[in-house]
Amino acid sequence: MTRFAYLAALMVSLGGLAVLDRRFTLAFWADARRTAWCLGIGVVGFLGWDLAGLGLGIFARGDSPHMTGLQLAPELPVEEAFFLALLCYSGLLAWRWFDRWAGGRPGTERAGRVEPRPSEPGVGE
Repeated sequence: MTRFAYLAALMVSLGGLAVLDRRFTLAFWADARRTAWCLGIGVVGFLGWDLAGLGLGIFARGDSPHMTGLQLAPELPVEEAFFLALLCYSGLLAWRWFDRWAGGRPGTERAGRVEPRPSEPGVGE
């Protein structure tokens, strides 16, 4: 049973993030399609990074009795994909929360969003 402990912990953590996401409507419950693309691109990008590191001999799989032993590729355990999903999802939720928090504060301007100025009579006519 200990072989699945790490994978179970990752899945419970992902579930906890989903509960936070649902409660505060940050990512999946705000825009599921965009969130799925964002997380998918992030996980695939990091898996490519891992494969490059494994190919160059920079990374290596450690031995642990808490891992399933299932591999996506040589030296790439299946738990790595779940960990990368957790990493990307937590980063996305933190960004969305910060963006919402900073956007609601007076005197702060949101990056990339330009508010139109009210037109003044007689200007630009």
